[in-house]
Amino acid sequence: MGRQQRGFTLIELMIVVAIIGILAAIAIPQYQNYVARSEVSSALATLKSLQTPAELAIQEGETDVELSDLGLSDSAVQNGTITLSNFSGTNDAGESVSPTIEFAFDGEGNFSTNESLILTRQSDGGWQCTASGDFDSDIVPDSCVANSN
Repeated sequence: MGRQQRGFTLIELMIVVAIIGILAAIAIPQYQNYVARSEVSSALATLKSLQTPAELAIQEGETDVELSDLGLSDSAVQNGTITLSNFSGTNDAGESVSPTIEFAFDGEGNFSTNESLILTRQSDGGWQCTASGDFDSDIVPDSCVANSN
């Protein structure tokens, strides 16, 4: 009669640990990339939600537009701050400039403080998204143009 097996051998346990280590080495960077892409997508969705009220404010000739005028409170924004600029249509020098809505990341998590998403109103009435800063190319949404500083 043979001996009855009572557990796993050391080599079997070492193989399982090695497989788990390999899977973790692949999965953790992919998960971090996924989280970064979702944070950028969330920021872009927040900007896009302000696009229509901002266009309405421009069409009505409002020049001193605040975030609350567009239906968003400061406390509703996570992972960064939103700033509105150039809604008067001219800068301090009297030159014509396009209105912009900018989401600047706060430097926590996957992003540095110099990274931001910017929606700029074009002369034809459309809005263009620009990703400014040191974004990895694989996390910038397809609808945004990467603009490294």
